[in-house]
Amino acid sequence: MSKVIVRFLAILGALWLIGMVIVMAAVIGSKGRVPSKTILEANFEQAYLENAPQTPAAQLMLTEKQTLRDVVDAIDRGASDDRVVGMIAKIGAAPMGMAQTQEIRDAVQRFRAHKKFAVAYAETFGEFGPGNSAYYLATAFDHIYLQPSGDIGLTGIIMESPFVKGTLSKLGVSFHGDHRYEYKNALNFFTETKYTGPHKEAMTAVMTSWFNQMKDGICQARQIAPEKFQALVDAGPYLGKEAVDAKLVDAVAYRDEVYGKVKSQAGDGAELLYLDKYLKRAGRPHEHGKTVALVFGVGGVTRGKSDYDPVQGSQNMGSDTVAGAIRAAAEDKDVKAILFRVDSPGGSYVASDTIWREVVRARQGGKPVIVSMGNLAGSGGYFVAMAADKIVAEPGTITASIGVLGGKMLTSGLWEKVGLSWDEIHQGSNATMFTGTHDYTPAEWGRFQAWLDRVYVDFTGKVADGRKLPKEKVLEIAKGRIWSGQDAKNLGLVDELGGYDTALKLAKKTAGVPEADDVKIVVYPRPKSFFESVIERRGAENSDKEAVSQTLARILQVVQPVARELDAVGIKAENKDQDDVLRMNPVPGTN
Repeated sequence: MSKVIVRFLAILGALWLIGMVIVMAAVIGSKGRVPSKTILEANFEQAYLENAPQTPAAQLMLTEKQTLRDVVDAIDRGASDDRVVGMIAKIGAAPMGMAQTQEIRDAVQRFRAHKKFAVAYAETFGEFGPGNSAYYLATAFDHIYLQPSGDIGLTGIIMESPFVKGTLSKLGVSFHGDHRYEYKNALNFFTETKYTGPHKEAMTAVMTSWFNQMKDGICQARQIAPEKFQALVDAGPYLGKEAVDAKLVDAVAYRDEVYGKVKSQAGDGAELLYLDKYLKRAGRPHEHGKTVALVFGVGGVTRGKSDYDPVQGSQNMGSDTVAGAIRAAAEDKDVKAILFRVDSPGGSYVASDTIWREVVRARQGGKPVIVSMGNLAGSGGYFVAMAADKIVAEPGTITASIGVLGGKMLTSGLWEKVGLSWDEIHQGSNATMFTGTHDYTPAEWGRFQAWLDRVYVDFTGKVADGRKLPKEKVLEIAKGRIWSGQDAKNLGLVDELGGYDTALKLAKKTAGVPEADDVKIVVYPRPKSFFESVIERRGAENSDKEAVSQTLARILQVVQPVARELDAVGIKAENKDQDDVLRMNPVPGTN
């Protein structure tokens, strides 16, 4: 019997050894090689994540998704790699926010600064639809080609917002709440039928800022007189050859023709290599030197752990996860500075305050904190950032929204319509404060107003302290108003304009690292494998934390767009309104 056991263990050991050899061979093989004459190939007709949470569902659903950092790192790595001679990118319907578009645009311009060519081609910029941001991105390249049947939908920017007050009224539902102050416009979705004066003013300012940013970039790149840009836009869209005549593109050509030109320009022996494959083979930049910690704060701010919702396809900034990551980085003696990447519409006041506190503590402990903002850092997303040493945003980043809101849906009319009756008993004078079957009593409304005041005073006070601004100025520019990154810089809410590159330079400078020295970027918390995340989240009490089958993954890909639309109009699987007091509504994009 003992011999059988020994033989069985020997077989297991051999199988384990063979498996390890196969895994190592796969890892080594996947590294591959970078050809001596490489043309980087990119597809910018896709959305990019900021990062993926370390959950089984996220790792299963998002395995094929690239992050914005992957794209920027690949382009920057290629810029300094002598094996890389140029880049070609497909552009046309980029589902990116304004700030992400600018971040990639900045990276392409840095690439070209190394005397390397960059060619953009598009089947169309819009195809009977707007193509503003995609064309704006394309102008970072030195040559733009358009398929002969394609168009350029450069028609200007429109921002549209829905309002459901009339719909709720038909259902017998109304919303009762309040905000601090008139520009905190998220409640208008429930309480108005069109823009209020302050709402329209704030939206117009953002739209104008975005339009001017696109004008400056396009005019400079295409050598168009700025004073002629408005007339150019007013004459759009441009159909095929009209785009060449207007000097918006260099020529019309099909994909094979463009690739032929690019390969000819690169010379004999040039090979194409996708950005993601190049990054895996060449390695990221910033892998050696003194350590800079990179912490991501992405999605709505909530208490608890950062997670991924596979139904809506969204993620959250969990205060336990993000505060813990900042705390760990601050306590690591090898970390010289913390780069905090924020892309968030806000959410829970308490969770935002938890993360804010760890930023303060990190600085008190001698660790500089530099915030880099993505598409959006509003309300709670600004709260978590405002105590940093420096804040960096792209000109198109939506930020600030320094204010607070709250309230509840009154649903008694709906229940009457459907024949559903309620009754209740309660103990406590204010026990009915949070139920939708009762409006606020005068006493409850008084407590509610006191709560709004408390949060607003705390928020604005911490902005004044963190940004070194007079309290009077903060009160003037707060009021729940959103600003573009460009305008926020002019107001002192942001220090510099740029993306990862600018933020990293500031992190090095603040930490006393010489500008010429490279640094090693380490992500906190440490990324986990799929199996590690499954093991950590095991247990029947976590339905989202069990491994999701490929069939379910495909179903969720169909369900996600529907769920996101329902969420956008306030229909959620559970009532989280009370946690979203520092949250702002989505801002329409430029596409």
